[in-house]
Amino acid sequence: MNELELKYGCNPNQKPSRIFMKDGSELPIRVLSGKPGYINFLDAFNGWQLVSELKKATGLPAATSFKHVSPAGAAIGRPLTDVLSKIYWVDEPDKLSPLACAYARARGADRMSSFGDFIALSDTCDVETALLIKREVSDGVIAPGYDPDALEILKQKKNGNYNVIEIDPAYQPSKIEQKDVFGITFEQGRNELVIDDALFSNIVTANKALTKEARDDLAIALITLKYTQSNSVCYVKDGQAIGIGAGQQSRVHCTRLAGQKADNWMLRQCPKVLDLPFKEEIKRADRDNAIDNYIGNEYMDLLADGAWQRVFNKKPEVFTEEEKRVWLSRMEDVALESDAFFPFSDNIERAQKSGVKYIAQPGGSVRDDLVIECCDKYNMVMAFTGIRLFHH
Repeated sequence: MNELELKYGCNPNQKPSRIFMKDGSELPIRVLSGKPGYINFLDAFNGWQLVSELKKATGLPAATSFKHVSPAGAAIGRPLTDVLSKIYWVDEPDKLSPLACAYARARGADRMSSFGDFIALSDTCDVETALLIKREVSDGVIAPGYDPDALEILKQKKNGNYNVIEIDPAYQPSKIEQKDVFGITFEQGRNELVIDDALFSNIVTANKALTKEARDDLAIALITLKYTQSNSVCYVKDGQAIGIGAGQQSRVHCTRLAGQKADNWMLRQCPKVLDLPFKEEIKRADRDNAIDNYIGNEYMDLLADGAWQRVFNKKPEVFTEEEKRVWLSRMEDVALESDAFFPFSDNIERAQKSGVKYIAQPGGSVRDDLVIECCDKYNMVMAFTGIRLFHH
């Protein structure tokens, strides 16, 4: 199959639409179920590249949850703690495969953004992973293969219309890529940067104690940003992205956005949030929305009379700002990566509020000295990679 006709492009009025191989070769994918659309394939192909690189960099199965051509979450297959199992709505974490753990982490870090995601898996989809996918609101999945029973589970989703794509893991794209904008063809070399420890060797801060775990987290952040719409910033902890900020014109706004997502991930682990008295019939997506309101600034919309009764068995106490600050003070050893240099130290000031200790960024700002000075103030470790990772 050299080409595949799509229902429409980014929007229903954009017709005709297709994907095809310019050189006349076969497409490296097979659609096993459903009818993926234009944006589905953009998410699928970007997501596949991301998880393939995570697997190569760490040796562990990887998964990502994509929305609108940027990852909402990305992770490698480390086991879940009891607390993470609760906030990711996983009942029996000890029965999950490493690949299923990776997807639970990728989906669970920012469940609000992952709602209706497109999934990419680095390894053959097994039954455990398929069962996790089956219960979530999702548009589709791409993987190098599917166990027969896993494929049957996925084919049942959306009344048989769930998008399941198999990709040839041996496929290698051309080193030159093109796209058309306004009838004009753009051409560039593919970004084939290899992420390895050498990128983190130029440590410019007084503290140079970059641990193996921190290097792995920085690599995960770097690879995630490689496929995130710029400007972009990524916070990572224990093998998973916990806050991704994408597509912001101002870098500090990006740092704040990603930092707030990281904070929300941490706040969801507080016993006061874990013990919210939800009614049994409330669905996961509605619980996610309620938790997001409860830990945010609009909490009174949820706790107002006539509102809380629809969600809870009894009215929860307010999660005060002081309680949040105390809980967030436990955040530590978080890794942070930026796809371009930090132009001002305000990014570092914001990052330290979310427990950031390890930073990697290209460097090259006229204010690098001030950024380094701010890192030293908080005893952070910062490496200059010398590499920019814009993605558009």
